[in-house]
Amino acid sequence: MNKNILLVLIVSLSACGEGNEKKKGFEYNRTQKTKSSKSLSQKETTPIDLSNKGIGPISNMSFDEAIDKEMAAIGAAAFKQKCTACHKPKAKLIGPGMNGIYERRSPEWVMNILLNPTEMLKKDPIAIALLKEYNNIQMLNQNLSVEEARAIAEYLRTL
Repeated sequence: MNKNILLVLIVSLSACGEGNEKKKGFEYNRTQKTKSSKSLSQKETTPIDLSNKGIGPISNMSFDEAIDKEMAAIGAAAFKQKCTACHKPKAKLIGPGMNGIYERRSPEWVMNILLNPTEMLKKDPIAIALLKEYNNIQMLNQNLSVEEARAIAEYLRTL
């Protein structure tokens, strides 16, 4: 009989430890969580600053009025090869959509982010804001030449 009491006591004690473990399944927590001061419709947006030229080798740049179609075609191919993993022309992906980029950024800024993304993401206020807006996913340095970056910049004008 003592063995039965001892067995019941051991089973009871081991069952007590199981109460602290979470069981799989549905659980409803009645504690109220504090609401964020920003609603989903108030997403952070990166400022528009056409005077910011960015940080890098390009300090002055302007476009001809007419788009250079040959250069834009070269830029489209480079964009497709090096940029589409993160950027779509007209939609957000891992990075921002490129449609209308020159309504938000100066040509110099675009060239400098293409040529010098690492330093831009550390020091440029717009690049830092974009980094934050896109979950700290850094733009990779594609080691573009100035000519490749210029061709991509020309292509972006066509979007």
